[in-house]
Amino acid sequence: MAEQPVRARLVDVAREAGVSKATVSKVLNGREGLSVRPETRRRVHEVAQALGYRPHSGARALAGASTHVLALLVPALANPTYVTVARGAYQRARELGYLSLLAEDFDGQEADESFNDLVQEGRVDGLLIASARPGHPLLDALSRSPVPHVFLNRSVEGSGRNVTMDVARSSVTALDHLHSLGHHAVGHIAGPPGITPSEARKEAFLRRAGELRLAAAPVASGDFTEDGGVSAALRLLRPADGGTPPPVTALYTSSLAQAIGAMAAIRGLGLRIPEDVSVVGNDDLPVAGHLSPPLTTVAMPLYELGTAAVDALVAAIQGVPMGDVVVPTEPRLMLRGSTARAGETP
Repeated sequence: MAEQPVRARLVDVAREAGVSKATVSKVLNGREGLSVRPETRRRVHEVAQALGYRPHSGARALAGASTHVLALLVPALANPTYVTVARGAYQRARELGYLSLLAEDFDGQEADESFNDLVQEGRVDGLLIASARPGHPLLDALSRSPVPHVFLNRSVEGSGRNVTMDVARSSVTALDHLHSLGHHAVGHIAGPPGITPSEARKEAFLRRAGELRLAAAPVASGDFTEDGGVSAALRLLRPADGGTPPPVTALYTSSLAQAIGAMAAIRGLGLRIPEDVSVVGNDDLPVAGHLSPPLTTVAMPLYELGTAAVDALVAAIQGVPMGDVVVPTEPRLMLRGSTARAGETP
């Protein structure tokens, strides 16, 4: 079977014509009052015709008008944290008359300038980005574009468009609870290096551990997954090279999925929860109350994070000056059966 020809994209026309994608979009959509020289207009049309470029079917009709569609880009749909964030974003968008689209961004299927093109071609009004990892190609694309966008649960330094939670407070809440139960050696399972909320949570954990004068506060990093929790917990709890086990009597994880993995690792080592090792997970979902034992968590305002991000993005679309936003709702300790006084059966 003969291969189908690759359809030319807006970025291809822009490259060949030597202009920006925004200029191509406006020229081809017949935008009124556009300050573009006649020869540039002519070149754009000639290149588009030569490449066989056809604008998105709705782009011309939508030029200069709002589509009332927002795109939410999350790191991984397997991470239950973003289910709650997405629900909050969807509900707020709906209340404001917008539809929200959800896209996944992970290694092997990394988002690129095509998300920028969604706006340039008139398909969406703005982007909600929860996957702004260091070095992400989308960051460079957005820095050169007027596309309305906000970063949620991620901070891009100097962007002035970050919507975040008080993640440092979550570490203090978890550690204060464990310390009150007599735990003086607490391990922390952090997220992957370079992820802003994970780094902030780890720094707050270490800072609070120093203030409480804990005997030990080791840290191991892992993915925000059950497997990440297993591997990190084993590094914190299993004797190295047959030596003496580290004196850790409690673990605090960066995500609910990590906590589930850590609990499996603890049982795999023949230890009991919470008699031998107490566990506190970060974020709270209904499944936490149905684990064995039910998991103590620090509930973060994930739903509110999604609504605040949409509020900030819609304001930006409407031309309101942007600024960083921190959701005011503080983390809450959800006390269940996975924590107990050090050395005692609950």
